[in-house]
Amino acid sequence: MDLKAIILSIHPLQEDDYNQFAAIIQPRIVAKNTRLIEAGKVDHRFYFIQEGITRVYYETAERTINLVFPGPGETILSLNSYSLQSAGYEYIETLTECLLFEVDAIALKKLYQTNLDLANWGRKLAEIEFIKAEKRLMNHLFKSAQERYTELLLKYPALIQNIKLGHIASYLGVSQVTLSRIRAVKS
Repeated sequence: MDLKAIILSIHPLQEDDYNQFAAIIQPRIVAKNTRLIEAGKVDHRFYFIQEGITRVYYETAERTINLVFPGPGETILSLNSYSLQSAGYEYIETLTECLLFEVDAIALKKLYQTNLDLANWGRKLAEIEFIKAEKRLMNHLFKSAQERYTELLLKYPALIQNIKLGHIASYLGVSQVTLSRIRAVKS
């Protein structure tokens, strides 16, 4: 999915509006295992993924909790930083080499002040990200680890080849031994 397709999948824009937006976006090739966003910091950037896989995770004193594995066509951001300009809770890291499009959120917010269509695009982005967070919560509350694993495989068929099993087990909220049992049932 190219940049224009990613942006327009969030909310339609006129060509002039798209061009204004695209002018503040920079392509970046990012190495595997690069941390893009740090917990406890306000980040004034967010990213669209053209190629590669990332992970969003939290760290506690006892463990790391993987939340989601965004891939091609998806947006990665700290919703707290984007919406409230306050420190986020999450870390975001590349799991493979990635081709990303980096958005300067400060420049984008300036465009929002003068361009209603872009402001509506930004509102739609926040709505979509909020709904994704709600779906993750509902999945975690109401679906079994087996069901969540099956959904993960359907959404990201190549996932197992690119992500450590420990990350997947953390995402499912199970031990690696339990993940092995889940995987055995799937085979």
